[in-house]
Amino acid sequence: MRPTAKFSISFGLVTIPVAAYNATDSSASVSFVRIHTADGGRVRNQPVCSLEGVEISPDEIGRGYKPGDGDTVVPLSDEDLDALPLPTAKTLTILAFVAGGDIDPLQMGKGYYLGIDSPAAAKPYVLLREAMERHQRVGLGKIALHGRETLAMIRPMEGALVMQVLLWPHQIRPMDGVLPERQAEVAPNEVSAAEALMDSFGELSEDDLHDHYREALEEIVAAKLAHREPEFPAGEEQPAGQVMDLMAALQDSVRAAKRSRGEDEEAEPRSGRTAKKSATKKTAAKKATATESASATASKTAAKKATAKKTAAAKKTAGRGGRRAG
Repeated sequence: MRPTAKFSISFGLVTIPVAAYNATDSSASVSFVRIHTADGGRVRNQPVCSLEGVEISPDEIGRGYKPGDGDTVVPLSDEDLDALPLPTAKTLTILAFVAGGDIDPLQMGKGYYLGIDSPAAAKPYVLLREAMERHQRVGLGKIALHGRETLAMIRPMEGALVMQVLLWPHQIRPMDGVLPERQAEVAPNEVSAAEALMDSFGELSEDDLHDHYREALEEIVAAKLAHREPEFPAGEEQPAGQVMDLMAALQDSVRAAKRSRGEDEEAEPRSGRTAKKSATKKTAAKKATATESASATASKTAAKKATAKKTAAAKKTAGRGGRRAG
């Protein structure tokens, strides 16, 4: 790989010359070209001067800055940009070390691998990497890349240092109009069912990390070139329509997730087992209460019967004594 930029990391009084390499490959993603639907001809973006109305070559294209909302554009040369009094132009100065979880994922931008740019940089490079690994922190700083200053995060990864470009906080839009005006309420048993569904999910497989869309698109293209129908493997049809019974949908989802992995549906996740144990205990308690109530009722009935027998026997004895006295 060829480096896209070279600069130094400033770690206190320690300077580490590094070279930045693109960590991602956007060319591997699906991309389309624009065509004229009538004849299939390519539709290209031609650089045209707005004043002369003629196409211009790439070596005639420079930079310009448009201040405000007017039509004025100020030309800026490479010399102008190089003269900017920015300490971040050639140096990434680490300003703070924070926990990686403190970085909002919305701020994450493009990633770069950082390699040493001189033999003398090897030791401080390893020192910074191991210190961040042991301290479980990432470094935050600022760097000027491709004509603009940006926030950057440095973190260790598999024996190397990786730089992640971060968006500025003002580039994150507010959530106005995103949240519903009235919050829905969920019952505790629904949350438990959702947790059981989360527990039923396994780890990502190699197939999950595969770009099936790209393969399907390539099959369509191959079929069109061969004047045949595209051939796709039969997949499981996803259920359609809105499910109104949320609990039933959660429980069915748990069972479906287990079936897809060939697991025993009786081997429930922890949340499900806990809920079932709780329900079993409640049922047992109810049965015990019912049994005790029945026993108490039977005892009372037996006691009443015994008292009635004693009373009847006493009456008979009293009647016999009266006849004898007469």
